[in-house]
Amino acid sequence: MPTIARLPDLLISQIAAGEVVERPASVLKELLENSLDAESKALQIHLEEGGVKLIRITDDGCGIAREQLELALTRHATSKIKDLDDLEKVATLGFRGEALASVASVARLSLTSRERGAAHAWKLKGEPGATPEPAALMAGTVVEMRDLYYNTPARRKFLKSESTEFAHCADAVRRLALTRPDVAFSLSHNGRLLYQWAPADAPRRIADVLGDDFIGAARRVDTASGPLELFGFVIDPTLAGESKDGQTVFVNGRFVRDKVIAHALREAYRDVLHGSRQPAVCLFLAIDPALVDVNVHPAKTEVRFRDSRAVHQFVYHAVNRVLAENRGTPENFTHLPATASGTAPDPASVPPAAATVNPLAGEKSPWQTPRQGGLGIAEPAAAAYLAFARATQALDAPLTASRMPTPSGSENPPPQPVDRDSPPLGYALAQLHGIYILAQNADGLIVVDMHAAHERILYEKLKTAFDSREVATQALLIPAVFNADPLDVAAVEEHAAALAGLGCEITPLGPTQLAVRSVPALLQSGDPAALARALIGELREHGISQLVTARRNELLATMACHGAVRARRQLTLPEMNALLRQMEETERAGQCNHGRPTWSALSLAQLDKLFLRGQ
Repeated sequence: MPTIARLPDLLISQIAAGEVVERPASVLKELLENSLDAESKALQIHLEEGGVKLIRITDDGCGIAREQLELALTRHATSKIKDLDDLEKVATLGFRGEALASVASVARLSLTSRERGAAHAWKLKGEPGATPEPAALMAGTVVEMRDLYYNTPARRKFLKSESTEFAHCADAVRRLALTRPDVAFSLSHNGRLLYQWAPADAPRRIADVLGDDFIGAARRVDTASGPLELFGFVIDPTLAGESKDGQTVFVNGRFVRDKVIAHALREAYRDVLHGSRQPAVCLFLAIDPALVDVNVHPAKTEVRFRDSRAVHQFVYHAVNRVLAENRGTPENFTHLPATASGTAPDPASVPPAAATVNPLAGEKSPWQTPRQGGLGIAEPAAAAYLAFARATQALDAPLTASRMPTPSGSENPPPQPVDRDSPPLGYALAQLHGIYILAQNADGLIVVDMHAAHERILYEKLKTAFDSREVATQALLIPAVFNADPLDVAAVEEHAAALAGLGCEITPLGPTQLAVRSVPALLQSGDPAALARALIGELREHGISQLVTARRNELLATMACHGAVRARRQLTLPEMNALLRQMEETERAGQCNHGRPTWSALSLAQLDKLFLRGQ
């Protein structure tokens, strides 16, 4: 019968090291966290052979007293918590007291430290029976780890190449540098200095670490609610990439991989990302330490929130609000997807859109909702805009694909002059191949995908109408009749009331025919039969309960797509300008329902560069 025996202390530490010390980057992370907890303001990191041969960290922290050096290398010894109450509200990066002991069990470790006010430093080697010896050090602590896994060769075989291990180490340094912009960091590898970051404010450190390109393509998040605060940057949906590794999230300064926050981010980006693109973010969540449990994972990369739903909703709404901001509005115009520099127009200079004409329908334009409370109007812009409106009043009549007016001087007045008082998206110049609208603003050229832009406008209006249960309908003078599968007819008969709630009245004319008698007023210029087919297809595949709950936005997006102005449709200048004004007032107008960009910009500087002007 097997006997129970107590394991030797060294083996216990080596088992613990298997959980804490996965690779050199794991060691580096633990040691850097200790230095930051020691109130260091400058960290120097030296690595050799990807951190396998050497990791040396020099800090200027508070140091360790001579009589505590030996205790620091023992298991479960820490200065950061003393009782259960401390454990339930951990405010430091480290707290378990296992890192130094675990590293010392699988590598050659030495610790040199000088406590503030001490006569000199002391050095202790992580060897059995070693005692502190006097050493030379100005202040702080130097931790040196050599020959990782020298005494456990089986573990060493699992390490990757030098370049791979160094990449993981550099990643660990970058993450910690992001959390502490007030601390200077330098990183060298094999004697070569690779990174050096001076103390800075948070946005500057993020730009230093993640690159100016990230900051230039991102939107700032800065909000608080009760015990929760969220700061950082999220990528503009149009500029999102394919990598899944771009989400850097911190909770109380600790890098985490949290499913709750990850899901909140996916939901916030749900209808603004194209295809398989992934959002890159750098976010810092601050929360009362008593409301989060950090003692979940040996590597401390997971946390557990006391109220995960509250955290999810806070993160979701904070990011969703930022993504909903209209990048065509004056305060956001400097963040154009493809523009260079340019001064944002004064918000008081944007003319009201109430006088714009209806581009597609007769009574009320689906592109136009008059502003309530309006913005101030600069005198020159107001005069120009009123003249533009008066010249185009005659166009406020229904337009259909079969009845297109012949352009005249009154319908296509000369393009409006642009200056700093012009709207952010400027004034239309022309249409390109019936697909794109070309407009000029104070900074250069704006190119708009008219179908994508109108699709987003309709989508947002449909969401608002659906939420308020005010989906206005438009009866068709002549019902749209189309052939249908018997199962489609059965689905319509079964769910006629639900379809009516979506603004569509569809009735059977026979066993294989359906007639569309009314559609949502916002979509009256679309193809009724195509819209009906799309709705019925969604209905049969997902059922009505799914369509009005889980897949509600996907359904409304499908409806908006069928109602949006189609490519090759010829628009007059007033119609184009109506679209531009409505884009400026619509949330998420920078992307269509499928996440594609709706507009882009070329500054005059970029155009000059294309044509070598001034060179």
